[in-house]
Amino acid sequence: MTLDALIDTLPPSAKDLKLNYSSLVRNNSELTEQQLWGTVVATTIATRSVPLTAAVLAAAPQHLSPQAFEAAKTVAAIMGMNNIWYRFHHLSTNPKYATLPARLRMSGLRGHGVEEVDFELWALAVSAVNGCGKCVDAHENVVRAKGATEELVAAIVRVTAVIHAIGAVLDQVAAESGVEAETALAV
Repeated sequence: MTLDALIDTLPPSAKDLKLNYSSLVRNNSELTEQQLWGTVVATTIATRSVPLTAAVLAAAPQHLSPQAFEAAKTVAAIMGMNNIWYRFHHLSTNPKYATLPARLRMSGLRGHGVEEVDFELWALAVSAVNGCGKCVDAHENVVRAKGATEELVAAIVRVTAVIHAIGAVLDQVAAESGVEAETALAV
């Protein structure tokens, strides 16, 4: 199923999500196509919604260069790991953990071949989905230091919020209809 067709299947309870998707993704005027679609790819992977991820991964190559497409997937993978590590630091009251090395391979954060601010915006977006305040702060500081405005950051987070909510609704619909996540992929 195409991404647009999938969005059109959202139930009446998600009418606002359909409208927000239309204005923020279909008719976006705030972000470059790379910023927008890199955000859509990275945050969709972070939602873990099987039907949404399948549809987005099929649609994204029409909007992103192969290098940007891989970079967005890399952001989702690395931030999925880092957000757990650094969220643990944030949540633990034991200061010792912040002094210990991560010892986690993160070479994908370098040499990705896309604009650094875009890559960092995607990392910020995935960190918002994963609820890592430490990573949100760190990546927001980096993009602001690189010249991104608060309006640009807000535009990225708006798209992220809508994508995340769409994934949750699609999973809810699948659960209500008795369709397992693996089966939903074939729908």
